[in-house]
Amino acid sequence: MIGLLRAGKVDALSDRVRRALAAGVPAEDVLNGALIPGMRELGEDFKRNRIYVPEVLIASRAMKEAMALLEPALIGKARVSRGTVVIGAVAGDLHDIGKNLVATLTRGAGFRVVDLGVDVSSDRFLEAVESEQADIAALSCLLTTTLSTMAETVGALKEDGPDGLKVAIGGAPTTQQFANEIGAHGYAENAGEAVDMFLRLMGDGA
Repeated sequence: MIGLLRAGKVDALSDRVRRALAAGVPAEDVLNGALIPGMRELGEDFKRNRIYVPEVLIASRAMKEAMALLEPALIGKARVSRGTVVIGAVAGDLHDIGKNLVATLTRGAGFRVVDLGVDVSSDRFLEAVESEQADIAALSCLLTTTLSTMAETVGALKEDGPDGLKVAIGGAPTTQQFANEIGAHGYAENAGEAVDMFLRLMGDGA
């Protein structure tokens, strides 16, 4: 299954998942034994520039279709998760390719991801981290004009968000120095590094 996932073979992967479920293989085994490891490998290769955005996007489409088949069997069953990440592009920013890559790779690493989309206000972030009991709020932006909005949102989340919430940022105009200046707990230069950063924030990474 991992090879089909990485190749983005939607129909072939979906057929393999259906056959596994029909044969009595638990949905959790399909997820944890094939799909998540496959996406984790993909994330590592992307981080090391062995593959590029198109390969991640076609694999994420195959992953989405496979998950649609598994979800009915997973509903109501406890699943081990590394934590919950609420992610979104800050208010005024409508760019989502980088954010979507981070969301895909983060799911592949075993996190529960709540994607708020683009143009997300501070209030919407605050509402989501509370209702979803998030461990991490991940803020993205592509435009330099939205850096001030990002800083304001980080401040709001740190001041009014739940105790223990970690706030992370990323996006083309952001830097580690900027993250330090606005008080973000984490920063990643690209999608591959974002997963490692989330793991560190959860105390599960080097």
